[in-house]
Amino acid sequence: MVAGFQDREIFDALSQKFDRDKAGAAGERILVLGRHFLGAPYAARTLEKDGPEALVINLRQFDCFTFVEHCIALTCLFSSRRVSFARYREALTFIRYRRGRLDGYASRLHYFSDWLFDNQRKGIVKNIGSILGGQPLPKKIHFMTGHPDQYPALKDRAVYRQMRAVERRVQQRVRHYIPKAALKKMEGRIADGDLIAVTTRIEGLDVTHAGIAVHVGQRLHLLHASSHAGRVLVSTETLDRYLAGNKTCSGVMVARMVESA
Repeated sequence: MVAGFQDREIFDALSQKFDRDKAGAAGERILVLGRHFLGAPYAARTLEKDGPEALVINLRQFDCFTFVEHCIALTCLFSSRRVSFARYREALTFIRYRRGRLDGYASRLHYFSDWLFDNQRKGIVKNIGSILGGQPLPKKIHFMTGHPDQYPALKDRAVYRQMRAVERRVQQRVRHYIPKAALKKMEGRIADGDLIAVTTRIEGLDVTHAGIAVHVGQRLHLLHASSHAGRVLVSTETLDRYLAGNKTCSGVMVARMVESA
């Protein structure tokens, strides 16, 4: 495990601050915990380390994916009365790795649609794209093995073959998304605390960004770790405007945390 003293301090402070008795539904808890990290710095590729795959716990800085993961893991943990850093490590491992087991680089859920699929099977989240009337998103998935220079672990031919097998399984699944042109009409059906994954037109890739849905007034915004702003924030622009201004964005996948997770 890779975790620093500061990460434990942040966890302990959050444990003392979070009031389980006042927390509402899962979506509300996710937002309360996510807002705790407002202003935290953005940092890319914090999970990519030299050597064998190890669980990385970094509560000091986030990319969009790790921000969502930590919020979900904390929500699961703080729903119980048995709160400790050791149990947090277990919760994060369960969420981050396929079937909840850390078994090398390829066991990490690198593709967000794979993450959603696996965590739905674990009973953590439910992909609600089809319920919202989303459309199927057939797409070939091969970005990582198509760009092995960006992923040092893929220099190992065995790991490369494992990731290619993962990609083949991911692309065989039916994924539902809401096209960005239809999002504004759907805003009222997306709840605060829902998980938002931004789908992309980039070849071989499923998702380029992720965050947590939050309504400001009557409009849908995103609580997320922003590379553009360099920190965790609630977006000033609405989600549909964000999508409209990005030519590579095709729409969003939407998932909701299971109350009994």
